[in-house]
Amino acid sequence: MNLPSEAYLWFKTLHIIGVVVWFAGLFYLVRLFIYHLEANEYEPELKDAFFKQYTLMEKRLANIITTPGMILTISMAIGLLVSQPEWLTQLWMQIKLFFVSLLLIYHFFCYRLMNQLQNESFKWTGRQLRILNEMPTILLVIIVMLVIFKNSFPTSAATWFIFALILLMAASIQFYARYRRLKLESENE
Repeated sequence: MNLPSEAYLWFKTLHIIGVVVWFAGLFYLVRLFIYHLEANEYEPELKDAFFKQYTLMEKRLANIITTPGMILTISMAIGLLVSQPEWLTQLWMQIKLFFVSLLLIYHFFCYRLMNQLQNESFKWTGRQLRILNEMPTILLVIIVMLVIFKNSFPTSAATWFIFALILLMAASIQFYARYRRLKLESENE
C-alpha cells in the first residue's frame, strides 16, 4: 500500500501517545486494586464508602483511559505495519508482538480482577497484587528494548548490568512496601 509519507509519522506519533496512556492506566489500575483490597480492613461505614469510590475510580480508569489507550496503540500499530509490512518478517517484531500479546492478556486479566473486586469474590492478597503490578514494567522494558535495538539486541556485560539494576529497582520497591507495611503494623500495636 502506498501511503503518504506523513502517514507513517502520524501513526508513530499516535502510537507512542497511546502507549504512554495505556501504560499509565495499567500502572495505576493495579495500585487501585491494592487500595481497594486494603479498604476491607476499615470499619463498615468507611469500608463501604471506600469500596464505592474505588469501584468508580477503577471503572473510569479502565474504561476512559486505559482501554482507549490500548485501542489507540493497537490501531496505530496496525497503521505502522501497513506502512512497513516488511517488519512482520523480522524476528525483533515477531518477538515484540509476542510480548504485546502478553500485555493484552494482562490488560484483560485486570478487568477480570476488577470484576472480582466489585463482586467481592476477590481471592488475591495485597502482596500478590504488588508483584502483579510489576508485570507491565517488565513488559515495557522488553518491548522498548526490542524497538530500539531491533535485531541487534545487546548481550554485553553492560546490558546484564542494566538488567540487574532494573531487577534491583523492582525488588527495592517490593522491600520498601513490605518495610512500610510492617512499620505501620508495629505502630498500630
